[in-house]
Order: sequence, then C-alpha cells, then structure tokens
Amino acid sequence: MERKTARPHDIVFGNTKGKPDSEVDMVAKRVAQSAGLSCGYGVTEHGNKCADGPHCRNFFLHKFRHTFATNHRRDDVDTRTVQAWMKHPISDPVISRRSFLGAGTSIGASLLLGRKAEASAAQTSTSQEKSNLSSHTFSTPRHTTLYWRAGPADRPLMIFLHGWPEIGLVWRAQIESFASEGWHCVAPDMRGYGSSSAPKASEAYALQEIVQDMVELHDHLGAHPAIWVGHDLGSPVVGALAAHHPERSRGVVFVSVPYFPEAFALPSLLPLVDRQLYPADQYPDGQWDDYRFYLTHFDQTVTDFDADIPATLAAIYRSGNPASVGKLYRSALVTRNGGWFGSAHHAPVVTPDPALWPATDFGALVAAFRVSGFRPGNSWYLNDTANLAYARAAPERGRLHQPVLFINGDFDGLCDINHNRVGEPMRDTCKDLSVTSLPAGHWLPLERKTESVQAIRSWLKAKGL
Repeated sequence: MERKTARPHDIVFGNTKGKPDSEVDMVAKRVAQSAGLSCGYGVTEHGNKCADGPHCRNFFLHKFRHTFATNHRRDDVDTRTVQAWMKHPISDPVISRRSFLGAGTSIGASLLLGRKAEASAAQTSTSQEKSNLSSHTFSTPRHTTLYWRAGPADRPLMIFLHGWPEIGLVWRAQIESFASEGWHCVAPDMRGYGSSSAPKASEAYALQEIVQDMVELHDHLGAHPAIWVGHDLGSPVVGALAAHHPERSRGVVFVSVPYFPEAFALPSLLPLVDRQLYPADQYPDGQWDDYRFYLTHFDQTVTDFDADIPATLAAIYRSGNPASVGKLYRSALVTRNGGWFGSAHHAPVVTPDPALWPATDFGALVAAFRVSGFRPGNSWYLNDTANLAYARAAPERGRLHQPVLFINGDFDGLCDINHNRVGEPMRDTCKDLSVTSLPAGHWLPLERKTESVQAIRSWLKAKGL
C-alpha cells in the first residue's frame, strides 16, 4: 500500500525545542492561518533540519523582533531584512509597522508570507487611495501616536477621537465626508489601541495622560483651535481637553456619551441611574454593572475578550434595537451572568454586522486587537480616583463655553439622555448646547454614518464654525 506524504507546512515557527517562542510567534501564526496557510512549530536557523523539507519557510523571532512586531517607537524597517528572513522579494522601499496593522490582516499576512493575500491588500490600498485617507506616526519621548488623516493640511482642523474598543478607522465615513468639503480631518489610534503606544501599567491610562497625548498631537498638527469630536470613551477625552485647554477647541461634539464635568467615573455615574428601571437592591450599579465588573474581575474580562477576538468584536458591534428602549440593558447583567459571555468565557460565533464596519476596516480592527489584546483598552476603566481628581482641577468646575453638540442614540441603553438622567450634568455645565437624536444604538458613528455627518454639518453651519 502506498503511503501518502503529508503536505509540508507553508511556514514553521518555533525555537530550538520546537515550541512557540513568545506571544509574537502566536500573533504571527494567527495572521498566517487567517491567510489560509498551513503552520507548524519546530524549526530554527541554528543547524536544525527542517522537518518539512526544503520547501517550508522559517519564521525567526529575533529578526522579527528587530523589525516591526515589538518595537512601538520605530516606524520604518529594513526591507532587506524581511526579504532575507522570508526569502521573498518585497517591492516597497520601506514597510512600516503601521502598514502591517493599519491595513489589516490581509496586508500583514502578505508581508509575513509573501503569498495568498496580495489581492485583498491591493483592494484595501486602492480604497484608501481613492478616499485620500493616509496613516502617519508622531512620536514624543513619552508616547507614539498613529493617526489617520485626509483633506488639505492648511484648512480648518477637525479631530475625531474613538472609544472602546475601536481604532481611528471607526471614523472613516465622517473623515471622508468632511475632508471632501475642505476640512483637515485627523483620527488617531488612542493610547493602548492600534499602532499607538500601549504601556503595561494601568495608571498609564489615566485621563490626564491621554489628554496630554492629544495636546502633543495637536501641537504637532499646528495647534490651531480645532473642532473635537469624541465617541464612547473618546468623549471624556474631548470634554477634559475642552475644560483644561479651552484655547485648543472652537467647538466640541460628543457622540453617544455625554459630557460629565465631574469625570466619567462610577461615583459620577451611579447617582444618575434610573432607579425605576434598575432598583438599587437588584441592580446597584444599574446599566454600569459592566464597569463594576471590569474593576472587580479585570483579568477575567481580558481573558474572556481575548479568547476569540474576531468573535468578541463581532458580538460587541451590533446595531441598536428600538425594542430595547425602556428595558434592562445587557450591560446591567454582566455580574449576575458571571461575565459578558457567562460560563463559556468566550464570545459566541456570530457574523460581523455588515452595516457597521466595512470588511477591510473590520479586518484592520481584528488585526490590531490580535497584537494588543483587550488589556490596554480595558485599563482605561481602572483610573476613577485619578480621573476624579483631574476633573476637580479643571477651571470653573469644568464648565464649557465653546459651542457643544451632543448626538444621542435613541436605542442606546447606556447613555440615551432622553430616557434617563445621564444628560443632566452636561445640560448644567455647557453654556451653548445643541442636541440631536438619531435612531441608533451605542455604535452611532457606524450605524448612522450619513446622518451623523449631516448633524455635525448642520451644527457647524448654525454656529458659524
């Protein structure tokens, strides 16, 4: 009987003992597998014979480490090193870490493997060229920020700040629309996300640190007063910057999460909970129970979210449901369920909502989280004490004198200001406040791309901005 020969692996990872050398190996292996390549462990360059014969490609960690995988401060890499390491010619004169992450899994796989993903990568590149959206990196001694930009650099500046768990590309539709109208639009990957710095210490994610990141980026962009737009946890950053550095903003837009002058922190949020919907004896933290769970079970939240990153992100990003209004929101049940995903400790497999993220951008989102995981983004929730102190130090107790627009999601069980009290602090402290409500859930910039652009455009015109 003829014995069948096993198909050799396309790429082999591992150290001299044939085991994964580090988390970087694991990330690179997942990227390779997502491109449909067969992967294995057990080959090194130190004289060991390749178990799969001469056709496999070896992954050497120390060379990868010196290029773009683990060095957050170095943007450009030596293409010849990559060519030698993968034995594959790459035509681009310079390949950057931001290109690997920013263009998504398809381009990352192409760089690593030199095969399979070129068509998808070309599609992504063509899409970005068509929209004139480009990525850039800015570094200071304390931080590195990747940011996306479009529009003429000498025109009025509009800066879009994303929240959890997003990257700057969440604003693609808004950036492309306003850039086409002559605005200089910028959307950074915030601290801990995408290709921006991701410190390990949880205190590095205090609001004051993140605001300073934006101050430095704003200086880099010329420091002309800008329109600042924030969604989710990007809103507290926009609000704190407007309160502490009012000279840097001509106007402020909060999307989904309203302004909290006393800081976006549990002690500020809990007094505003609707106790008819969330009786204190049953739901002490109301719709903010997930926030409490991050504080009490932080490691579990990270582990559960990281267990299957594509499934986690697909499960998180769902369009709002009008039938949910006035009912318990899922975030109120996290503790009693034992976590976001209960005893399974991983997200159910669901198809990504095509109405939200474009496929290429969702791929970039997944690729970014496969590198950083959820720990950095979740760490934003661990700094209530520092954030409360920072808010108390703001001039005039955080009162904003700039024109302010809040775009509310009617189906947002966390922050809909029409069906609970979370908008009261904003109404009390924003001198010139406008409110627009749209039929959307919490992911409003994705759910209502065109309508959110129109809401901002109309407000800019009404305020002469």
